[in-house]
Amino acid sequence: MTYIIAEPCIDIKDKSCVDVCPVDCIHEAGRILVIDPEECIDCGACEPECPVEAIFPEDALPDKWAPFVKITTPTATAWASWTSLTDAYATEHNVQNPPLESA
Repeated sequence: MTYIIAEPCIDIKDKSCVDVCPVDCIHEAGRILVIDPEECIDCGACEPECPVEAIFPEDALPDKWAPFVKITTPTATAWASWTSLTDAYATEHNVQNPPLESA
């Protein structure tokens, strides 16, 4: 099983999850953060740290965010595909996540 970062992360990219990841498997890809399933050790440390609740185990991902399995799965052209797929999803679903207020 791997973890998926979904829509609430678009344009937010708080990076609290990055700070707690013991293997540095969370990467910035354009408008979203992504978890590389090849690097992830499935520890789950990232999930409770996300202030917008965007991180899910793949088998618990809400159906409405099922496209994020494809959007955030690495391919040979991962960086380009992550960016273009995220942009296409955000446009299609009119995603307008407001920035988090600084603490």
